[in-house]
Amino acid sequence: MAIILTSVEEGRAELLRRIGDARHIAAFTGAGISTESGIPDFRSKNTAWTRNPPIPFNEFMASETTRMESWRRKFAMDDSMKDVAPNIGHYAIARLVADDRIHAVITQNIDGLHEASGVPFDKIIELHGNGTYAKCLGCGVRHELSAVRRKFEASNRAPTCLCGGVIKTATIAFGQSMPEKEMQRAHAATLQCDLMLAIGSSLVVYPAAGFPVLAKENGADLIIINREETALDSIADVIIRAGIGEVLEPFAQRDRLN
Repeated sequence: MAIILTSVEEGRAELLRRIGDARHIAAFTGAGISTESGIPDFRSKNTAWTRNPPIPFNEFMASETTRMESWRRKFAMDDSMKDVAPNIGHYAIARLVADDRIHAVITQNIDGLHEASGVPFDKIIELHGNGTYAKCLGCGVRHELSAVRRKFEASNRAPTCLCGGVIKTATIAFGQSMPEKEMQRAHAATLQCDLMLAIGSSLVVYPAAGFPVLAKENGADLIIINREETALDSIADVIIRAGIGEVLEPFAQRDRLN
């Protein structure tokens, strides 16, 4: 049965002990780590997400009109969150990566805040893609959103690549295939870890939520840090029900990790 801790101090102490004992740690992060930066999660009501819900992939591909609406919603979302920045939770994870405690950051988030906090890109595994740039669905070339927006607003047409391919944000839309390379990397990182930290995720979205399950099945300890109950509480070793930034704050300080 899991140890359930609601005290920030007790959570910190248990986390410090478990991190000290572990040899290979993987972090698995969800929307909850970014809500403290002002980014609402998908399940909250009356947010920018509910006003500008993502359009499913098959609808996006079906017509230019739908693609134009998708880009309108994307830029409206970007305008509503233009001042967001990494918070203490992101910086704590970056510190743990820099100190060679965390070896991989598997994330469901598309906000790019782990990289912005200093986690090297090769340590980040973005299961649901990245919303800070776009890609051509034909040739795969990267397109910066600033250039895409200028083209969209000037032409009032859905942007296309020089190759003629459709340009889409580099996120994984509902109904779009999961990225094969990232899934393989996440699988390998999960099998390597002896401790997985599941941070800020309700752990209900699959196949992503399958990685903490796989970690447990492979003998790793599972620590869940989330204010609310999650779908995987029953298999966790430790559950810390407190604010992510509050719990992780000491881990952003090098002297607390030695």
